[in-house]
Amino acid sequence: MSYLEWAESQLAEIELLTSMFPTLDELELTDQLALAELRDYVESSASADSPPPSRPQFLIKQKLDCANTETEVILSCAYPSEYPSVLPEITVRCSSLSRAQQTELQTHLNAYLTENCQGEVCVLSAVDWVKDNLQVFINKSLFTAPVSKKEPASSQPQEVFSRLWIYSHHIYNKSKRKNILEWSKELCLSGFSMPGKPGIVCVEGPQSACEEFWSRVKVLTWKKIMIRHREDIPLDRQGEDSRTVESIDSLRKFTGFEEAMFDPHGNRGRVQKLNPCK
Repeated sequence: MSYLEWAESQLAEIELLTSMFPTLDELELTDQLALAELRDYVESSASADSPPPSRPQFLIKQKLDCANTETEVILSCAYPSEYPSVLPEITVRCSSLSRAQQTELQTHLNAYLTENCQGEVCVLSAVDWVKDNLQVFINKSLFTAPVSKKEPASSQPQEVFSRLWIYSHHIYNKSKRKNILEWSKELCLSGFSMPGKPGIVCVEGPQSACEEFWSRVKVLTWKKIMIRHREDIPLDRQGEDSRTVESIDSLRKFTGFEEAMFDPHGNRGRVQKLNPCK
């Protein structure tokens, strides 16, 4: 197939989704310009040797009845240029799932799409699969939730500062780069992302926020991604009435989060800022 044929399939699926989910509460196109460029590309019969200039991205929002409780689930979708010959990037978010169960659901969904939907438009198949299987994962989340133990009122969990060094085979995709920047800002993490081959991401901040960032990033479509190194530093505290000796901010090595690249012609170790996340 050519880029033009792939683009025609993408446009047809978006138009079908728009007709099935007509309101913003159901379908939100997060990049209207990308959709306009895709439509122009198809209608002008552009060269099949090059892809459209940008990639459509959208959110499908569903409110499902799980155990007599209304639960909202959001599927964040992005089309690679070669979709549907390759799978789309679909990330599932559901507040009723624990982080571990959400990651497990994502893994099973990816496996289902890989086995059953290669070469075909499959966003609706993903929506249907989530509808059919969400309750199973919610039940697992409730069943495996640890029983909380009562602790003295003065007892507080020790806060931990983390720094993760994440290695990827490469980072070029604009959607992934955008997600990395937006998620780090949302979770108040500092560090940097260095696109290219290989791709490097460093995030630092509260351990829970770093783990949440990693759980989101690792379920995207990667050739290879791993935590190459991590640092976990428990914050030292004195007595109940004493100040914290160390704080999250005092341990940070970076101010804010930026997309950067190394300058091979400049000073050793010099980093050029590309797209700071303010």
